[in-house]
Amino acid sequence: MIYTEKKIEKILRQRGCKITPQRRAILSAIIHSREHLAPAAIHKKVCQEHPGVGLVTVYRTLEILSELGLICEMHAGGNCRSYMMRRPSGHHHHLICSDCGTVIDFTDCDLGELERRLSKETSFKINGHLLEFLGQCRNCCKETVIR
Repeated sequence: MIYTEKKIEKILRQRGCKITPQRRAILSAIIHSREHLAPAAIHKKVCQEHPGVGLVTVYRTLEILSELGLICEMHAGGNCRSYMMRRPSGHHHHLICSDCGTVIDFTDCDLGELERRLSKETSFKINGHLLEFLGQCRNCCKETVIR
């Protein structure tokens, strides 16, 4: 399912969330971005049209959207996180360049057997997984060779 603003608003209403102009602006910023955005970048985009929106409002909205599984959260190292709308496939992972921050999404992962084994060995009920590889993108590798 592709998430449009109307579909997301409907889901939020069904969960008892208000659809405020600030939330609409935050949703719009995330939906219309083709890349992962840090909360500060979302805040900056939103403030262009709604200068009164606080960073706390952005964080609260991201938390709600994340809990509902509507956005993908990426851990970019330390406490840094960035966000993007979930893709229609819903399941994807990341290659993250530790030099320039480039993020490449991929969907192919065959972790089912590993999940089953870990669950059996640890009696841990696994609900999902995140997979992120850190390294250097093609451009940063070329720059390293040139130096």
